[in-house]
Amino acid sequence: QDSWWDEAPHRARTRSAGATHAVGETEVRAVREMTEFFARRDQRHGGVDGRTALCQYIVDDVARYVGGSFGSERARRSLYSAASEAVYVAGWMSFDASQHELARRYFSLSLKLAAEADDIPLTGHILRAMAHQAIDLGHFKAGLELANSSVERERYTHSTSRERALIGIVRARALAVNGQKRQAVAAINQAESDLDRAAPGDEEPQRIWFFQEASLAHETARALWALGDLDGALRHFHDSVRYRRADAFSRTHAVTLGYMGTVQARQGNLEAACHTWTLALDAMDGVQSGRTREAATTMRAVLSPFRNRGISPVSEVDARARIVLQQVP
Repeated sequence: QDSWWDEAPHRARTRSAGATHAVGETEVRAVREMTEFFARRDQRHGGVDGRTALCQYIVDDVARYVGGSFGSERARRSLYSAASEAVYVAGWMSFDASQHELARRYFSLSLKLAAEADDIPLTGHILRAMAHQAIDLGHFKAGLELANSSVERERYTHSTSRERALIGIVRARALAVNGQKRQAVAAINQAESDLDRAAPGDEEPQRIWFFQEASLAHETARALWALGDLDGALRHFHDSVRYRRADAFSRTHAVTLGYMGTVQARQGNLEAACHTWTLALDAMDGVQSGRTREAATTMRAVLSPFRNRGISPVSEVDARARIVLQQVP
């Protein structure tokens, strides 16, 4: 497997161009601008909305650029990195839309392009996303293997402090769901230290723009939840909600509130859970996301034992969650 990574850039360099179209910085800029547009739209509106448009752009334009001719090795690597990120965002949007097999295929293609670009930090970023998906689907062992891969072969050391924090906190959650408490806590502490080291003047890749204190708190809460520390999880979910700019991150805000309400319900505080879920449902307005639908499904499942007891907040949340689930995704 190590030889595959080492040989990938050479394979790409020696591949015959499929067209005479010259590809340079103009095309790289165009791909990056389109990728950023869809990445920001995903955070606001969810992965369902606009996903097919990005996928069509990749088929119509990005694939043509990848098959073009390059004036230099630097131009080729820049284009392959940009293409990898575009495909990665399509994968992430598919993951959020609960199109998991499609997401896996996009992530795999993105990883191949990043390897052929010899973009070491980007490969770590993609492996982290694949680990995130695996954990969410309950494939805990595979998730830990992917998370470990995301920090191997200098992927962690070549990344910026902010990106180190991102891949590190997902690895912490992978360790947590696999019952490795001591290692998980150490990974959480390291991720916090890495984010503390991130400074405004750092030269960071655009793909990491979304990862701020709110994101770290969200993932830390999920890791602590997996370790059985509900008080710690609730505290960090509160921090995530407090730090986040909800207007720009509506999807994640709704998901965080959904998890937070579930933790409150598990602690026996049904009134607080209903209040939090009401805020989550408010945040879902205009969002089309498989993960927000999963949050609504969880609300209804947790509330089902109380559905016919005449508890007003329960009835209101249950009815609103039902309406969310009736909407065509």
